[in-house]
Amino acid sequence: MIRNKKLKKAEEIFFKTVMIISTTLIILTLGYIILSIFIKSIHALSWEMITRVPSGGYYYGKGGGILNAILGSLYLSVGATLLSMLISTPIALYMNVHLTRRARLVNFVRYLLDVIWGVPSIVYGAFGFTLMVFLGIHTSLLAGIITVTLFIIPIMVRAMDEVLKTIPIGLMESALSLGSMKSEVAWRVYLRQASSGILTAVLLAFGRGFGDAASVLFTAGYTDSIPTSLSEPVATLPLSIFFQLASPVPEVQERAYASAMVLTFIILIISIGSRVLTKKYLKNKIQ
Repeated sequence: MIRNKKLKKAEEIFFKTVMIISTTLIILTLGYIILSIFIKSIHALSWEMITRVPSGGYYYGKGGGILNAILGSLYLSVGATLLSMLISTPIALYMNVHLTRRARLVNFVRYLLDVIWGVPSIVYGAFGFTLMVFLGIHTSLLAGIITVTLFIIPIMVRAMDEVLKTIPIGLMESALSLGSMKSEVAWRVYLRQASSGILTAVLLAFGRGFGDAASVLFTAGYTDSIPTSLSEPVATLPLSIFFQLASPVPEVQERAYASAMVLTFIILIISIGSRVLTKKYLKNKIQ
């Protein structure tokens, strides 16, 4: 008995130590990445760079900024997130409300979504390019939105699904016993109950879409202008970083790190915003 207690105590200390070391390594690695980007970008980062589009010779060290890439990424990510929400929300609700008695089918769909989630984003870019050729669409904001939508749908559906799984089945049974239809349970009970988690899922997918470069490499194109229609090419922040880093001019490479700092800051704002909104809407959840 005493030996078992000692073994349990030793096991607890071992895993606690591993957890502390792992967490510390993750924090130190993240801090090192952010600090190194900040140090390399500090000389190039300026208000002018954030609020202006590239002027002639920007990629050879002349004036201008990355406003086209910042707004382009926002246009593309917002469009893809809205389109993905329209598709992902009904799928997640259907899996958790209408298919509650078909566990094998639901688990198979979850497995497929997990597999699709793991596909590299460059594959989505290649598929998006093939789809563009088939539909006769040129590199444009529309093509980029379609490709990023395909990329983030599995992420959004699985994230929503994990939230909806936590809702007590008793809520649905109560609503059904009062005469509600399953569609009413899905949209009026489940959706409201999981609103905080669904919001987090949407912001998670938005962040992935905003920060991904490979999926739009062949489909969105690139331009120094801000697009005014869906048929025009659009610049994105990750691609802007890629092109600037490829430049042999040291000043342009510093701007690449400054652009990376801007991208990191925006992703950080999205993460903090999701946390704040989650806490706000969590008040409506029935425990």
